[in-house]
Amino acid sequence: MQKDTGSGGPSTPGGPTVRIRRRRASNEVSPEVNKANGGHLLVNDNNKYKSMLVRAYSTFWMIGGFAFVIYMGHLYIWAMVVIIQIFMAKELFNLLRRANEERRLPGFRLLNWHFFFTAMLFVYGRILSQRLVNTVATDKVLYKLVSKFIKYHMVTCYFLYIAGFMWFILTLKKKMYKYQFGQYAWTHMILIVVFAQSSFTVANIFEGIFWFLLPASLIVINDIAAYIFGFFFGKTPLIKLSPKKTWEGFIGASVTTMISAFWLANVLGRFQWLTCPRKDLSTGWLHCDPGSLFKPESFTVPLWFAQWFPWREISVLPVQWHALCLGLFASIIAPFGGFFASGFKRAFKVKDFGDSIPGHGGITDRMDCQMVMAVFAYIYHQSFVVPQSLSVEMIMDQILVNLTFEELQDVYMKLGEIVMERQLGEES
Repeated sequence: MQKDTGSGGPSTPGGPTVRIRRRRASNEVSPEVNKANGGHLLVNDNNKYKSMLVRAYSTFWMIGGFAFVIYMGHLYIWAMVVIIQIFMAKELFNLLRRANEERRLPGFRLLNWHFFFTAMLFVYGRILSQRLVNTVATDKVLYKLVSKFIKYHMVTCYFLYIAGFMWFILTLKKKMYKYQFGQYAWTHMILIVVFAQSSFTVANIFEGIFWFLLPASLIVINDIAAYIFGFFFGKTPLIKLSPKKTWEGFIGASVTTMISAFWLANVLGRFQWLTCPRKDLSTGWLHCDPGSLFKPESFTVPLWFAQWFPWREISVLPVQWHALCLGLFASIIAPFGGFFASGFKRAFKVKDFGDSIPGHGGITDRMDCQMVMAVFAYIYHQSFVVPQSLSVEMIMDQILVNLTFEELQDVYMKLGEIVMERQLGEES
């Protein structure tokens, strides 16, 4: 009797059918593959240099565009963040989109964007309300309109959301419930992922471009360094979720990021334009007292380090020590945002979230680690940099946001009376 050597081929007459199952080849890169290249995980593609050039070309234009936006100032950086959010939402909305179902649900995609822009109004209305008040404070009409908007901001956003909720309920169709409720839940998860984290980014921008630029730059440096070290020296796999990530790339990127954090903080911290917080929504150049964090101090080099270091004393900005903490997080913790995204893409069997950036994938592929870093930078800044006690400036901010013009006049009169009473008490 002849053997059937085909998988699922014809059987011999009168004999049993023999089926040979072949395992589907994995797309993951095995550590044993391509031993001729020294076992390097990233050096086993025939078009590796072409791919690297495409990636480098895109990186060059992204960094150039990013630098231009930074130069333009706070409002332009905020606009950039909003555009990135829209692209991220579009990529994530499309991830689970089914054209057949949506042809039967006219206007369903519009509903998702209704929720998106409602969330945008809610988040940025809360973050930028004080800056908006400061911007229009000299115009009585605009001041009253803005004060009304801030006063009823939460109510407005709530009823916009309820309108979307009712719209969703009224558009439910038989045999489509599972898809519609799945999309409803997916939309809310996208809003949490995109806005809960990027809102911290915008808060960092207005606290001072330094607190946005330094963390964002450290992620870029870490990503580039990991790619270069992994490309040329990578041999040992780091994590199964990202088979091209290597320990050599991870360690090389960590050292590079820490050194860059210390040096970059010194460079950026010397520009008032980057360190001053923006108190309004104007676009003029900023001038302020940079504070003790950004004033150089003399630091004595330890004796055990002196034999490798030519100077006994160096000029250090105190903020550089904070930068080391940011660099450590960008090196060790933030890459897990990328690992999470890799696992997410594997779960949905997609290579990239999009194809808007040649050599990199989509906007979401570039922002996975940035979002994790932005949250940490904001929490670190609020916990260890901003004074924890109440200041006159903080109290004034709360008064200006929550009180009407008439109430401000009452506060002014009462404060005047208190000052007079204390003055008379001291004189007597």
